[in-house]
Amino acid sequence: MSTADLIHARLAALAPETCTLEDESAQHHGHAGAASGGGHYRLIIVSSKFRNLSTLSRHRLVYETLGELMQREIHALSITALTPEEL
Repeated sequence: MSTADLIHARLAALAPETCTLEDESAQHHGHAGAASGGGHYRLIIVSSKFRNLSTLSRHRLVYETLGELMQREIHALSITALTPEEL
C-alpha cells in the first residue's frame, strides 16, 4: 500500500466529506527530509469533526489520526482543515 493510501485510510476515521492529498515530494528532492524517505504532502480535508475546533486543534486531530505515519512516512504535511460550512 502506498503512503498516500495509508494516509487516506487513516483519515477515513474523521469521516471527511472531501479529502484531497497532493504528494509534493518531488519538489523537495535533495532536501534533508527527503533523504530520510519521508514525503512532503499537502492536505485539504473537510469534515464536520472540525466544528468548534481552532485551527491548531484541527491540525492536532489530523496529526493524532495519522499517528506513527508522521514519524516515518511523512516528513512534512501542509494542512487545510475545514468544516463543510467553511467551503
